[in-house]
Amino acid sequence: MKPKVYVTREIPERGLEKMKERFDVDVWSEYAPPSKEVIMENVRDVDALVSLLSDKIDAEVFTAAPKMKIVAQLAVGFDNIDLKEATKRGIHVTNTPGVLTETTADFAWALLMAVARRVVEADKYVRNGQWNVGWHPNMLSGRDVYGATIGIVGAGRIGSAVARRAKGFNMKILYNDVVPRSELEKELGAKRVNLDVLLSESDFVSIHVSLTNQTYHMINEEKLRLMKKTAYLINNSRGAVIDGKKLYQALKEGWIAGAGLDVFEREPTPLDNALLKLENIVVAPHISSSSYETRSRMAEMVVENLTAFFEGRIPPNLVNREVLNIQKLN
Repeated sequence: MKPKVYVTREIPERGLEKMKERFDVDVWSEYAPPSKEVIMENVRDVDALVSLLSDKIDAEVFTAAPKMKIVAQLAVGFDNIDLKEATKRGIHVTNTPGVLTETTADFAWALLMAVARRVVEADKYVRNGQWNVGWHPNMLSGRDVYGATIGIVGAGRIGSAVARRAKGFNMKILYNDVVPRSELEKELGAKRVNLDVLLSESDFVSIHVSLTNQTYHMINEEKLRLMKKTAYLINNSRGAVIDGKKLYQALKEGWIAGAGLDVFEREPTPLDNALLKLENIVVAPHISSSSYETRSRMAEMVVENLTAFFEGRIPPNLVNREVLNIQKLN
């Protein structure tokens, strides 16, 4: 008998077909995510759950699913899952790291270029019929990227990939990380500095950290005021790393020149979010890893994690390795 798996969203076909070959699969078919109550109703007799970042997976969900032994997340991040509770209950939690590194770095760069060179404003300018003069020296002037200084906050896989792209633009590279990244220093001439120095010296600040108690609102009023008035802030990590209200103030009052955001504290962000009224910001709906190939590979990794677990092996992308000790004790 195949293990039963509940999937909280329709995932790319390449992964879904492989999943159906190995498991008894039930997929939430609507585009919008299921409510927590719906998830709890559908996991009562499942062996595994495939979740997304928008799904809150906590003690209530675990209690509703007494047979469930693994949560396979289709994402790198897992701050939506109560990891301690899962571990305590002997439930494995996996993610899909690595595969989206380059795709996400590409999108950070897309945001950076778009806001620095005012691409979205220019698009609207043409479409709205404002382009009435063929050329003017001051028309939609932006900022140069080539030769500028970039500060990378969090130099893990994605931050490092962004740094390598910066090298191609002959940029001075500063980074802030809890550990030294000697490979970046040797390969790219990157310099490790404290956060305040990075913010005060960079023309572009790109954020690539996980959301933790330590990084929540890490970029607050004090930090924003350290930045140059000509600097740009890029974030496609987690929205709550930045204090959104203070970012609005910074953009509105000219503490910084602009921002590019793919993530928000609340997602989807409401239309009355004051940030959306500003022209010096480029926004996207959390799509940094959204390329056909990357999302398909992420779906396949979910299947690989599930398959390994149900074959009695350690899943290749096990997040809470402490659960292995729980198993030994039992």
